[in-house]
Amino acid sequence: MGYRNLSLEIGGGIATLILNRPDLMNPLDRATATELLDSFRAIEADSSTRVVIITGIGKAFSAGGDLKGYLSLYRAPDSFRAFLEDLHTLLTGLEKSDRIVIAAVNGWCLAGGLELMLACDLAVAGDQARIGDAHLNYGQLPGAGGSQRLPRAIGIPRAKDLMLTGRWVDATEALSLGLVSRVFPQDRLMQETRKLAATMIEHSPTGVKGAKHLVAEGIEMPLDEALRFEINFVHHYATNCPDAYEGLLAFQEKRKPRFGQG
Repeated sequence: MGYRNLSLEIGGGIATLILNRPDLMNPLDRATATELLDSFRAIEADSSTRVVIITGIGKAFSAGGDLKGYLSLYRAPDSFRAFLEDLHTLLTGLEKSDRIVIAAVNGWCLAGGLELMLACDLAVAGDQARIGDAHLNYGQLPGAGGSQRLPRAIGIPRAKDLMLTGRWVDATEALSLGLVSRVFPQDRLMQETRKLAATMIEHSPTGVKGAKHLVAEGIEMPLDEALRFEINFVHHYATNCPDAYEGLLAFQEKRKPRFGQG
């Protein structure tokens, strides 16, 4: 399938989604949201893909929504609601996917770009990245999960700092805040991200799915309930999943595990 606003590369167990409107800083407008949703559905249908990398071309990962387009979209409430619902479906799908989703933040990552990044399992950044909420700089509010995922990611005080000031941070501060987990030299960002993805492909698909499930479900529970949830889930996994036993056998036999396909 051909796309106008992005490109999709699949191979070696890795799918790379590349936002490709560098002249406009890769905006998350309605057309791009639709293409992202369609492309991600195609990825989900491909059983060989284990890791998804999302990045941008040019100076931006994504500088956010199409502010000029909102002038007309805000006057069409049903269309605006449909746009918000598409974004919700896309970002919730990324968050709940069995695949590992990595944001490779190559440059400016603001507003909707930040919301896209936050829906990924983890984010890595080039050392020239600039990250922020910035909605209030233009009288806007986050509508794609930013007001909910950002406080969960870095805590309420730090999230409010970014939201209420509208400022952006460099890659070093983003790392210290916990917005990104690693920073790479700009010219090696994709090379290092693909190396990171390749190490993850070696893991059990069922184990990866289980680890994501443990975090996603447990984070919404009180701690004592979440700890009990973990015990029950891991007991079932260890006693029913062949990959759990295979990993132990491989260690004992000093060989590489032969995990199933999930």
